Amino acid sequence: MKKLTFLRSADRNVKASICLMGLGQLMYGQIGKGLAYLVVFACGILYFLKRGASDLAGFFTLGTKEADAWFGIEGDNSVIMLLMGILSLAAVLLFIGCYFSNIKDAYETQLLVQKGGKPLSFREDLKKLLDRKFYKTALFLPIIGVFVFNILPIIFMIAVAFTNYGGSIVPPKLIDWVGLDNFLQIVTLKKFAPTFGRILSWNLLWAVSSTLLNYFAGLGLALLLNKKCVKGKIIWRAFPVLAYAVPGFIILLGFRFMFSYGGPINQIITDLGYKAVGFLDIDAKWMARLIGLLINAWLSIPSIMLLTTGILANIDGNQMEAAKIDGAKRWKQFTKIILPFVLFSTTPVLISQFIGNFNNFGVFFFLRGGLYLDGYFLASDTDLLINWLYNLSISNNYYNIGATISLVIFLITSALSLLVYVKSPSYKEEDVFR
Repeated sequence: MKKLTFLRSADRNVKASICLMGLGQLMYGQIGKGLAYLVVFACGILYFLKRGASDLAGFFTLGTKEADAWFGIEGDNSVIMLLMGILSLAAVLLFIGCYFSNIKDAYETQLLVQKGGKPLSFREDLKKLLDRKFYKTALFLPIIGVFVFNILPIIFMIAVAFTNYGGSIVPPKLIDWVGLDNFLQIVTLKKFAPTFGRILSWNLLWAVSSTLLNYFAGLGLALLLNKKCVKGKIIWRAFPVLAYAVPGFIILLGFRFMFSYGGPINQIITDLGYKAVGFLDIDAKWMARLIGLLINAWLSIPSIMLLTTGILANIDGNQMEAAKIDGAKRWKQFTKIILPFVLFSTTPVLISQFIGNFNNFGVFFFLRGGLYLDGYFLASDTDLLINWLYNLSISNNYYNIGATISLVIFLITSALSLLVYVKSPSYKEEDVFR
């Protein structure tokens, strides 16, 4: 209905822009803008004639001719065709966007003329882009950068999850679209399913427990250092900050040495007459998981402590005094005033901590990397999904399964993060804390 109304109210210049990009602007006397749209139109058509159409077709076929070095046959490279096909789809969307922008611009000029105004000159349009619409000019290059360096790799990874790219099927062999087969493989195939189930359940337990431990330990430390009776607060705060300032992988390698059989911790334990901690043993399981949890806490607590220290300084002192006068005990003050206030300010950080812990590649890679356990396919019982993904895709060429696991990780973390945020005080009680 709106489309019919628009077509009835559009004058012949706007309809000319619908037929040919830039023609309506030329008919309004906007020569510079009209020529710019015509150049975009000509470049778009030239691109699609030269290679855009073939790239788009290649995206769906992923190649039809396989290379054979023995007979000197130069075949199709499916991975390159997939990537160029994605770029071609992006070019189609950009071209469609320019086309509708051209119609919208012509229609805005029509409304301006109907009100008695004059069509804007090319100089006035440029001035508008540097003034009222400067945000578009300023964001243009960052948006291009985000697309090339962030969105394009993500789209490529998502596309790979629906192909058979991996194992023995790598270029020069041709790759095919397989739909949801990879997702079915990781939940049904004997080779992948048991490992996926075990690692996923451990990954969820790890993410929740490490996030809660780091958050409440950091908050507890901040509350402790916030007490008036604590002397030398600057010095006490400096120790966790020093641990935070040292590169994480150096600390992890240091802990790996300390917990090895020849390391100082095991030396002390054995000197006391106890059995050494077999942290690097293949069957260490819960002992290794617990030590990993504590080492991760050592790395993460300082950042939470620093953050909550600043937030605690903004709590209304009068409110705390009033609670004390009303007889509220310390636990009541913490649960009813301090915790809601801190949670309101730090929920986004808490969510980012959860996502970071869920995808914490470094902890077990540097502490126990390279261990493969019986009953697991290319993984051990301390590996997280991100570690298994690395073992599958980087070390063993299972690119399709790795991409599928990446997509599963994305779906889990995004769904849980969204759920937590919607249920959090930051979303539900915004007016209460303002």
